[in-house]
Amino acid sequence: MIKGFKEFILRGNVIDLAVAVVIGAAFTAVVNAIVAAVITPLIEVFYKPAENGEIGPSITGIYGQEVVFPLPTLLSAIISFFAVAIVVYLAFVYPMNRWKAIAAARAGVNEPASDEPKLPTEQELLVQIRDLLERQNDKA
Repeated sequence: MIKGFKEFILRGNVIDLAVAVVIGAAFTAVVNAIVAAVITPLIEVFYKPAENGEIGPSITGIYGQEVVFPLPTLLSAIISFFAVAIVVYLAFVYPMNRWKAIAAARAGVNEPASDEPKLPTEQELLVQIRDLLERQNDKA
């Protein structure tokens, strides 16, 4: 039972998923605070908040209403995504992949086993095409 649990936990996709969820949830609060404290004020330097409090470029709609494109919301989402992705990759995915490669090297596994046959190289394909054309020309 313990061995089966260990194999389940050490599967790469289970660990990667668990780490991504935990780190993503924890790191999102930090990134949102940075965006609110730094990015949003920088945008406010260039755009005056609208009457409803939204910040960003505005245009007048066809009915005379002011339409605001809320850039801080968009930038916050983009920055949060990339920041979380970078942290998860550098802190967990990259070390886990290195650990798996080292473990595979110790076990003597050089390449993952594949059921598919190896595809011919471009040069081998060209030689086969040449040979087929020569045979067709000989028959004609």
